[in-house]
Amino acid sequence: MNETGHAPLLADHPRRYELANELHARPFPEMKAPCHALFLAIKRPRDAASRDKAEDRAHLVALLDRFGAPHPPPGATHWFGEIGRHRLKWERHTEFSTYTLFIDGLEERAFDASDYELLPRDWLATSPGMRISSALIRVELLEAGEAGDAEARDKVDGWFVGESVAMARLLEDAAIVASDFRIDTSGHMRFALFVRPSVGPSRVGRVVQRVTEIEIYKSMSLLGLPRAQDLSHRMGEIDQQLSVLVGDLRGDLQPAEESLEKLLSISAELENMLASSTFRFGATAAYAALVHDRIAVLREARFEGRQLFGEFMARRFDPAMRTIRSVEARLKAMADRATRAGDLLRTRVDVERQAQNQRLLESMDRRADLALRLQQTVEGLSVVAISYYALNLASYAAYPFLEPLGLSKGTATALLLPIVVLAVFLMVRRIRKGMH
Repeated sequence: MNETGHAPLLADHPRRYELANELHARPFPEMKAPCHALFLAIKRPRDAASRDKAEDRAHLVALLDRFGAPHPPPGATHWFGEIGRHRLKWERHTEFSTYTLFIDGLEERAFDASDYELLPRDWLATSPGMRISSALIRVELLEAGEAGDAEARDKVDGWFVGESVAMARLLEDAAIVASDFRIDTSGHMRFALFVRPSVGPSRVGRVVQRVTEIEIYKSMSLLGLPRAQDLSHRMGEIDQQLSVLVGDLRGDLQPAEESLEKLLSISAELENMLASSTFRFGATAAYAALVHDRIAVLREARFEGRQLFGEFMARRFDPAMRTIRSVEARLKAMADRATRAGDLLRTRVDVERQAQNQRLLESMDRRADLALRLQQTVEGLSVVAISYYALNLASYAAYPFLEPLGLSKGTATALLLPIVVLAVFLMVRRIRKGMH
C-alpha cells in the first residue's frame, strides 16, 4: 500500500496506448447521398515495401499546401480533412499510398473523368510512384420497392458491360452495388452504389471504403500473377534438367562429380527464385484474403439473378490466386527435390572418394613394401661392396705380420674375410638403427 492507502499502479507497456489507438486510427468517412468519390492508389514499380516513405508524406503535404490544409504529423500513416470544398482521405500502406476524394452531389454525366482534374496535373506528375489503381464511385439515392430496383437495373445496364457486370444487394437490402471491373476509356474502374434513403452517412462511407479496398487489394493481389507466369516458364526448363540429373543418380550417363556440380547450380538458382518471390507470393496471399474479407462484410444477396461480387471473384480472381499458389508450391517442391538429389549425389561422391583414397593407400603400402625390399637389397649389396674394399685394406695391413708364419696372401685373405664381413654388417646395422 502507498501513502494514499491505494495499491500501487502497474506500469504501462510503452506501446499500450499506441496499440489501442491503432484500432481507431483509420476512421470511416461520412458520405451523404447523392455524392461521388475519386480513388487513386500509387505504387512504385519495384521495391515498394522498402521505399522512402517520407516521400509519400511529402507528396501529400505538397497537395495540402495548395489548399492551406493542415499537415499530418511526422510518421503518420493516414490523414483525413478538407481541401477546398471537398474532403480528402490519405492512407499509406506497406507497398502503396491511396488518395480518396469525397465530393458532395453528382456529376452531370455519370462517371465523368474530368472530376479527376480536381487533383492538379503538375502535382500528379511529381508522384513518387505510378498508378496501380484508380476508380470512380457514384452514390445515388434509391427508391424503395420494385421501382427503385428497376431504376438501378436500367442504369447499370447502360453504364457497364453486361458480360462482366456483378451486381448485388448489400447489408439486408440497404444498398445495391454494381461494377464490371473493367478499366474505362479514361483509365478508371467504375462502381455504382445505390442506397436507400434510410441509410445514414456513416454507413454509406463504410460501404464506399469497402469498395475501394476491394479494388486496390484485388489489384495488389494480381501483381503476383505475372511473377508466377515468368517463374513457371523457367521452372519448366529447370524441371527437365532436374529430371535428367535425378534419373542418372547411378551415374550411367555422366560422372557423379559432374552431375553434382550441375545439380548444385540448379539448386542455387531455385533457391534464388524462391527467395526473390517469397515476399510477392506472401503479399498476394494476404491481399487475396483481404479481398474476400471485404466482400464478406458487405453481406451480399442476389439481385435478379445477377452474379455477386463474390461469384465474380470466384470465377475470375480465384483462378489467378490458385495459379500463384500452385507455382509457389511447385517451386518449393522443386527446391526440396534438388536438395535431396544433391544430398544423394554428394553422399555418392564421398563414397567414391573414400574408395579412391583406400585404393591409393593400398598402392602406397605396396610401394612402401617394395621400397623396403629394395632398401634391404641395397643394404646387402652395400655390405658386400664395403666388405670387398675393407678386405683389401685389411689384407694389405695384416699380410706383413702373417707372412713370417708361412701363410700365403690368399690364405690370409680367406682368414680375414669372415671377420671383415661381420664387422661391416654390424656397422651398417648400427647406422640403420641410429637413423630409425
